[in-house]
Amino acid sequence: MTKSEVLTVTLNPSIDKTIVLPELRVGSLNRTSEVRLDPGGKGINVARLLHEFGVGVTAAGWSGGAEGEALMGYLKRDGIAASFTPVQGRTRTNLKIVDSSKELTTEINEAGAVVTEAELAAFIRDFTLLLEDVSYLILGGSIPPGVPDTIYARLAGIAREHGVKTVLDADGEALREGLQAVPFAVKPNIHELERLLGRTLASDEEIVEAARELLGQGVSIVIVSMGEAGSIAVSGEEAYRVNPFEITVKSTVGAGDSMVACLVHCLLQGKGLRDIAAWTAAAGTLTASKEGTQLCTLAEVQEHVHRVEVHSIGVHPL
Repeated sequence: MTKSEVLTVTLNPSIDKTIVLPELRVGSLNRTSEVRLDPGGKGINVARLLHEFGVGVTAAGWSGGAEGEALMGYLKRDGIAASFTPVQGRTRTNLKIVDSSKELTTEINEAGAVVTEAELAAFIRDFTLLLEDVSYLILGGSIPPGVPDTIYARLAGIAREHGVKTVLDADGEALREGLQAVPFAVKPNIHELERLLGRTLASDEEIVEAARELLGQGVSIVIVSMGEAGSIAVSGEEAYRVNPFEITVKSTVGAGDSMVACLVHCLLQGKGLRDIAAWTAAAGTLTASKEGTQLCTLAEVQEHVHRVEVHSIGVHPL
């Protein structure tokens, strides 16, 4: 597809450097068995997967310095359309250290470049132009220094004015503020949802009730991810509890992003909430079974989605 149906925004992108070690020895010399460089950040991960799924997608955000030029090169290498606004600072590099002996990934992330008011204004101009003919906007990830927590609400509001539906995957104040613009869908993990509401969610019923609080604010779909414990998908009329198939978790990097990408893919395909629940869970599970920043593929999701258990939770329509 040449037309972009989806626009992803990564305000604090990165170059993800994955270092694979036979065994991580803290305080000692370590020699690598593999090193890989990939474009990183929530929106970019979503764009990578949507592109692999055959969806027309454009990735946007800020980039700067030699690292920013390298980021654009990696996106071009991967065939992803990119429109990034330049900043004076440099794009951050995030380190992912894979300990093969324990099948664990340790992440070390930089803070990111400080963004000036002029650079923010330039991005808003570029962003608004990119919304033409787009159906869905994906907002996710950390916010760089110098940018207010209200930025996601502002971008979602502009998207709404252009008839574009927003999917929000954020945490803390960025999530709280972003909800004020009434995104179409949100995908918090259980910890993010608990922080948002200020209470512990100890049962499926409590999670569904919490999700329905967000629906009461105007959100249409809420997907709550819970790692190995599965996920819960809720709309105004339906709710589903999803149990994933068993895997050996190697890295959770990109698992939530894979769920967001699958959510949008399913929406573009006209699938209902039950299928959305199954597909998103399969995608997140498959990505978690891979090392470092590797993501699942469409073929893998299609092959394994039947292994996911989906159970209806009775709810009264809102």
